[in-house]
Amino acid sequence: MPTEPKWLTPHEDRAWRAFVHAGHQLDARLNRHLLQDSGLTQADYAVLAALSEHACDRMAARELCATLAWEKSRLSHQIRGMQKRGLISREPNPDDARSVMIRLLPAGRRAIENAAPAHVHRVRQHLIGLFTPAELDTLATLNERVLNHLAEEALPE
Repeated sequence: MPTEPKWLTPHEDRAWRAFVHAGHQLDARLNRHLLQDSGLTQADYAVLAALSEHACDRMAARELCATLAWEKSRLSHQIRGMQKRGLISREPNPDDARSVMIRLLPAGRRAIENAAPAHVHRVRQHLIGLFTPAELDTLATLNERVLNHLAEEALPE
């Protein structure tokens, strides 16, 4: 590996800090709005969205972990809370007795359908609407490049 400067250059530092700060601020703002608008957290929304987009409104817990890029313990904690609120259920996995299926319940379906329009509005308000279509293409391309790089450099499990 070539020798690199110890610190980021001012140009690099500006880009890095803006990227990180914007991501944190956007995440916090969207989470706050989602909670105010629907009573759901972003974690609730992520689980409900993944299940609602999947065939039969259910997924193996392992697949849901992979889809959300979450650790098993984080998913278990999230599922427990959502199960208590009647949004989802756990059931035996007919294909693998060692794992469980997570099923979207009717209350969870209503929650995601009620939350989605306001959430999409907020995403447009705070991100999508700030850019031209060409800038959105550039934003997507740049972030996909980062994601592809990270996937190629994935740590072994």
